[in-house]
Amino acid sequence: MGIFSRRPTATLEPLPEAGPATPFPAAAAAGTALDPALRALTGEWTIDRPHSRVGFSVRHAMVTTVRGAFADYDSTLYFDGARPAASRAEIVIRVASVDTGVEQRDAHLIGKDFFDAQRHPEMVFRSTSTVHEGGESFRMAGDLTIRGVTRPVELQLDYLGSVLDPFGFERAGFDGTTTIDRTDWGLVYNQRLEAGGTMVSEKVRLQFDISAIRATPLS
Repeated sequence: MGIFSRRPTATLEPLPEAGPATPFPAAAAAGTALDPALRALTGEWTIDRPHSRVGFSVRHAMVTTVRGAFADYDSTLYFDGARPAASRAEIVIRVASVDTGVEQRDAHLIGKDFFDAQRHPEMVFRSTSTVHEGGESFRMAGDLTIRGVTRPVELQLDYLGSVLDPFGFERAGFDGTTTIDRTDWGLVYNQRLEAGGTMVSEKVRLQFDISAIRATPLS
């Protein structure tokens, strides 16, 4: 993804309460004129897993950050460069594929204290609306389901560029980020520290570092 990167990605907090997504202001919904290069991206895409990362980061013991990613997921992406509101995305993640680099920690994450993968094997994001904010920035609202609980979130989605790779695949790069409160989805496990604070932060930053390949040929 480094070949696409041009600037850092912003992070948004999720919507505060469950229910219908808050309408976007008219000015934001209108956006600005899309670059012709974006219009040319209209079509079906799929995430190239070997060159993408669907991950997260969370503060641990108040002083460090644990980072992890999910290796197994399916994706359906449609980008409409002429009408961004028609764009949509769905990602179905098998939570048992979580990898933080520590086997004992991964086993804890897929157990009953956190994801409870045996009863809830999948985490799902389905978009509900997309707004062009201007330039190469978009805001995608959607429903995130974890442990059978579905709540609305918003992703800051940045287009990073497109390229025809040496193998003839048309690729497009996107960065998506949001920060959620894990307790809203029933992930409430924690331990108190003697000096104050908790072992695991309730705030979790979700990160979608996407290299997408066009799934349908250009007409």
